[in-house]
Amino acid sequence: MIWTVYLSGEIHTDWREQIQAGAQAAGLPVEFTAPVTNHDASDAAGDVLGDESDSFWRDHKSAKVNGIRTQTLIEMCDLAVIRFGDKYKQWNAAFDAGYCAALGTPYITLHDKDIIHPLKEVDAAAMAWAQTPEQVVEVLKYVTTAQ
Repeated sequence: MIWTVYLSGEIHTDWREQIQAGAQAAGLPVEFTAPVTNHDASDAAGDVLGDESDSFWRDHKSAKVNGIRTQTLIEMCDLAVIRFGDKYKQWNAAFDAGYCAALGTPYITLHDKDIIHPLKEVDAAAMAWAQTPEQVVEVLKYVTTAQ
């Protein structure tokens, strides 16, 4: 079985690449999907639907267009990894975690100790909490290859 793993959350560090490289090095039977991680492209996703003079409506249209990808990929994944960084608030990541929980899709949260408290409900629904990409790879090793 090839596992589909959705990588959600923070876009300002290379955590996705670290997990992908670790999984590849371990020969894990996984494929990865992700939201659009180019901030400017994500913000402009709805621009093809027409110009907006109010930034609220531009963001609203882009969120809906991005949502097509996000919703589809979350629904198709076997497992999600949801990264919360310390620099920005990742409301979209929290939303993705809630969507996974509602669907019954298992997810792993990835974040530092200093934000445990604000993420307590998100972590409570997670199947695992990791602090490093390497820990995520170890969980993936167990889940995808244990016999």
